[in-house]
This record gives sequence, structure tokens and C-alpha cells, in this order.
Amino acid sequence: MIRIVLMAAALAACTPAQEAKEEAAPVTNQQVAAPTPSDVPVRITAEQAGQTIEVSVNQRFAVELVGVPTAGYVWAPAQVPDFLTRAGEATGNTTQAQSQPGFTGGNHWEVLMFAATAPGTGELVLEQRRPWEANEPPNDVFRVTIVAH
Repeated sequence: MIRIVLMAAALAACTPAQEAKEEAAPVTNQQVAAPTPSDVPVRITAEQAGQTIEVSVNQRFAVELVGVPTAGYVWAPAQVPDFLTRAGEATGNTTQAQSQPGFTGGNHWEVLMFAATAPGTGELVLEQRRPWEANEPPNDVFRVTIVAH
């Protein structure tokens, strides 16, 4: 009889914690937007590879690509027209799940920002590679033609 009472008391004590656990929203693998600053009006995505993008002189623009920096693969400029200059960078998670304790690895946003310092037309080429593997071909290449006016 004492065992039954103790078990009932133990179950009653656990119930609120279990209910709270069940009510907590599960962490999903929902996509997270690229961490491009809000003051950057032109955002170039992977889907725009090979296209021509128009920007204004003195205007910052961002190239938003997904990389695997945890495996050493990072995006870096391989060819930058003379009328462009680097204007910042940002990185961040691609999914909400990556913000959870214990999550390791995975893809991450890599946002490279540039600004046109003069009018011009030229090809911007970014390569994804491991920086220490200089003699290896890039894992991926991203190209866009930038027209600044």
C-alpha cells in the first residue's frame, strides 16, 4: 500500500514538468534568411549565377551563398573588377536547428559584400575552396557580371 501511495505521489510530482515539456515548441529545421545587413539593397543569390546584375556607384551589394566552413570550404573572391571594393562580410546559420546546444557542422551562410567605386562592367568570380589547398581545384565557382552606373 505504501508503494502505491509513493508511486502515485511520484507520478503527480512529475506531471507538471512533463506537461511543460510536451507544450514546448519543437525545434524545426526551418530555413533562416542570410544575415545580410538591412541597409544593403541589392542581394545576389546562388540562383542568379551567370546573370548580369546592375548596381549604382557607391552602393553596397551582397552575394549570399551557402558554404561549409566547418569542413574548411569557404567562399572567397577569385576575380574582382577594378571598380569594385570589398565592403564587409557576414556569416550565420542556415537553419533554426543550428542554434541549439550540441549542434555541430552543417552548412552556413557566407555573405560577401562589395561596393562599386566607379562606373564599369566586369565579372565577379567567387570560389569555394579550402584556403590551405591552393593547388586543388575549387569545390564550386560562382560568377556574375556586375554593371555599375
